[in-house]
Amino acid sequence: MQLLYIADPLCSWCYGFEPELRRFLERHPEARLELVMGGLRAYNTAIMTAAFKDTLREHWRHVQEASALPFNDSLLARADFIYDTEPPCRGVVTARTLDPSKAHTYFGAVQAAFYRDAQDVTRAKTLIEIAGACGYETSAFAGSLESDALRLATRRDFETTQSLGVSGFPTLGAAYGTQLYLVTSGYVTDDVLEYRAAEIARLAGERALSRAG
Repeated sequence: MQLLYIADPLCSWCYGFEPELRRFLERHPEARLELVMGGLRAYNTAIMTAAFKDTLREHWRHVQEASALPFNDSLLARADFIYDTEPPCRGVVTARTLDPSKAHTYFGAVQAAFYRDAQDVTRAKTLIEIAGACGYETSAFAGSLESDALRLATRRDFETTQSLGVSGFPTLGAAYGTQLYLVTSGYVTDDVLEYRAAEIARLAGERALSRAG
């Protein structure tokens, strides 16, 4: 099973979805997950307004109610915080480039650092520290994170997301041959993932038999 996961570390519904996706993946160790960064608010330069902070708190409350995950909104008390999702997305692309096998772990660690621990993951220092905790060599990670090549690779992720017509996160697709099927666009529980993945596998199998016949 080849899965395409389009998400953003600073998307609250992606944070809520993470345990559901992990439970699904635990039942399907044969599945291969490819991460593509969505760029929810990439390259934003505006300081957060009080109204936007209130909107975020409301979104986070809904996610917490659905997922029962912990949220810490103390970072929103900062007067100078800029909600730019490009740096944490670039952190995940860097992790994916250096060691794809640990990239999903890193993605989840960035989410937890931001939502649970109120760490500023828009800062390179924080992203590098998380990488070290996930088993990456920090000097290599730091050098790659700040490179022009990784900035360009991250922008290409955003372009891929746009070319696929994805505007909401999380979005999970399943690939069979050259066909990409939508598993979910938005938060769902792991049992819903299981049902939809089985239906897609059945449909893909029927189409393959039809073409063979």
